[in-house]
Amino acid sequence: MTGFAVACGGTAGTGATGAGATDAETGAAATPTRPVIEASSTPSPDPRFDGEIHLADGRRVGFSYAAGRGLVERHREAATGAWSPPRLVYATATDRCHSLTLKAFGDTVAVIADWGDYCYDGEPPTESIAAVGTAGLGHWDTKLTKDFDGWTKVAAQGDGDARRLRFTRNSTETLTRLDWNATGGFAQVEEIPR
Repeated sequence: MTGFAVACGGTAGTGATGAGATDAETGAAATPTRPVIEASSTPSPDPRFDGEIHLADGRRVGFSYAAGRGLVERHREAATGAWSPPRLVYATATDRCHSLTLKAFGDTVAVIADWGDYCYDGEPPTESIAAVGTAGLGHWDTKLTKDFDGWTKVAAQGDGDARRLRFTRNSTETLTRLDWNATGGFAQVEEIPR
């Protein structure tokens, strides 16, 4: 049997007068020793995200493509600095695509995300998600569009009203759009010939 021992500590019992000297050697009264644990001035590392956005109120929102699970969201409160538990916004086992598009409209967050077999290698997506987070990011509306090249832009309608958003994709033949509003959620996808 092979074994080993690990010893930790100073130079106790060696006649030293420094930090490793025993109480008997220095003439000090015996006191119990405890490890000193100092609070770190370095904050704990933030989670890694595929996309992250900062909101005007100081919150941060991050999204990750979780392999075999789908799109996961976490947000950090400005006041506490604490990250929320991971929340599954859209479930899929399909391969992820290259990037996420995130855009904030006040405290409303819009997300465009795509999945498809070999999509990361350049194949077109087979699942395109438009998602909108409201109610302090506690509520997410999602709309799946299958076998679609993906949304390219999201914008507030009218005078920048965050309660009405439009997701779009332009091509040489059509304008494809998807409207969302705070009271009714997502409408049907519209294709408008050029």
